[in-house]
Amino acid sequence: MLLADALADPVVVLVHDHGLLEVRVVAALERARAHLARGEGAEAASLLESLLRTRGPHPALRLLHASALHLSGRPGEALAIAEDLLRAPETLDARCHHDAANLAAQIRDVALADLAGGIGDPAVRARGTLGGSIANNDPAADYPAAVLGLGATVVTSEREIAGDDFFTGMFETALAPGEIITAVRFPVPKRAAYVKFPNPASRYAVVGVFIAETADGVRVAVTGAAPCVFRVAEMEAALARDFSAAAIADILVDADGLNEDIHASRAYRAHLVTVMAKRAVAGARGT
Repeated sequence: MLLADALADPVVVLVHDHGLLEVRVVAALERARAHLARGEGAEAASLLESLLRTRGPHPALRLLHASALHLSGRPGEALAIAEDLLRAPETLDARCHHDAANLAAQIRDVALADLAGGIGDPAVRARGTLGGSIANNDPAADYPAAVLGLGATVVTSEREIAGDDFFTGMFETALAPGEIITAVRFPVPKRAAYVKFPNPASRYAVVGVFIAETADGVRVAVTGAAPCVFRVAEMEAALARDFSAAAIADILVDADGLNEDIHASRAYRAHLVTVMAKRAVAGARGT
């Protein structure tokens, strides 16, 4: 079947590469972009909402539809996210709001989706962005743990920065003056999980641990505990030998240099790192 014929058929599904590509989605996105170019936001939103009524056999498509409906009040953002998902499923636009990232990430990485879905409250998730979070590098923010835990790449207006090199200190990053984050590429892990002990008011991480088994090995990233997100090499080595909670049960990070405030002492945060890490391993294992 020719592509032109497929675009005219609202229900046709084509096999493409390693998955299923519903051609109606592509056609709807093209029409939505044309509406936006003419300033017809309502028409674009209507088209994006209509995607929800298209029942594709692949879960990625259903989530794409849900994203379109969820962001129908912001059709430009919904369109950009939908197009990004089809073009590069490992990449999230830096402008992506937390609620959109939660939906988008479910396509390939439940751990990243859980992280995005647990940020703040609904109002925060509707307005806060991925790029803003990592550029600010709050010591208790969640996204830095995902960037470091997955070995992500931060794409800017000038270059690409490895996640291991991006966070340099409390509220400090490798960004140069005038440099703007445009996207973040998150490698798809073999298995991963993020668990945090949240502040009951702000939902910031008192301690959060992201653990991922990737193609390059096991990575353990901790946020909230110290002035800057960090990795725990001893836990990574132990989990590389035995990916189980028992393998890291007796590993305790040094409390010196950790954060201390009215919410938790240094010693308590050190204890929480081990507890959250054990829970993250159990989550990644599905146990």
